[in-house]
Amino acid sequence: MTDAGGSTRPNGEAPERHTPGTPCWVSLMVHRLDPIQEFYGALFGWEFRPGPGQLGPYVSALREGYPVAGIGVLPPDRHLPIAWTPYFASDDVNATAAAVRSCGGTVGVGPLDAGGAGRLAIGSDPGGAVFGIWQPAAHTGRAVTGAPGTPAWYELTTYESTHVAKFYETVFGHDEERTVSADHDHVTLHLAGRPVAAVHGLGHALPRDRGPHWTTFFAVVAADEAVSRVERLGGRLLEPPHDGDQGRVAVVADPEGARFAVVEVAG
Repeated sequence: MTDAGGSTRPNGEAPERHTPGTPCWVSLMVHRLDPIQEFYGALFGWEFRPGPGQLGPYVSALREGYPVAGIGVLPPDRHLPIAWTPYFASDDVNATAAAVRSCGGTVGVGPLDAGGAGRLAIGSDPGGAVFGIWQPAAHTGRAVTGAPGTPAWYELTTYESTHVAKFYETVFGHDEERTVSADHDHVTLHLAGRPVAAVHGLGHALPRDRGPHWTTFFAVVAADEAVSRVERLGGRLLEPPHDGDQGRVAVVADPEGARFAVVEVAG
C-alpha cells in the first residue's frame, strides 16, 4: 500500500508533488456537513480547515496537521450518490480530461479552477466508475499515506478488468500486474514500479444497485475496533472484518451512506 509520490515530511516542509497518475486526494460530497465532520473527526481523529471557498461549503480534513481528505456539501439541486471519490494527479488537467474522453470515458465536471489550490475535473471511466483529476498549485494533495486515519489504498470494483485497466493505463500511465487465475479477475496498477491501486472484475456478481465504483481504504490500528466505533457513531457495517490482500479489512458506511473500507496497519 505504497504510492509513487507525496511522502510525509515530518520536518514540516511541503510535501513533494505527486507523480502524475498517483491517487493524490479523496473527496466526499454530503448533504449535511457538520454531522459528517463529527463522525469522521471521532472515527479518525481528523481536524478540519475551511476551504477552498470556490468549492462552496468545503473543508480539508487534517491528521496531525497534514491534509488527508476533503468534505463538501452537495448543491441542493444535485441528486448524486454520496461517495468517496479518489483524485488522480495530473500536470495538465485539460489534457488528461481530453484523454478520458478519447478513451471512452466521460467528464461531467470541469476542468475548473479551485482558486489558488489547483485545477480539477470529475469524470467516469467506460464502466461508469467516478473519479477525479487534480492539477496542483498551492495544494499538492494528500500529504500522508498509510498512517492511521489516512487513505492507504484504492480499489475499483467493476464488471471486468481488462478493458477498464487499459483505460487507466492509457489515461494515467499506469502499468498493470495481472493475477493469473481462472476464477479471479484482478489487476494491480503500478507507477514507477510501485502499486497504487487495484481493479477487480466481478462480472454478473457486481451488485446492480452499486455498479462500478471506487473504494477508498483508510488505515486504522485495529479493524475490529474501528468497526465498533463506526457503529457507535451512527454508521453501518457492510462487510465484516476479514483477512484480505491488503491485511485485515472491513467495509463500512458513514451516516449518509458513503461506503469506505478500514484496513489494519501498524500504529
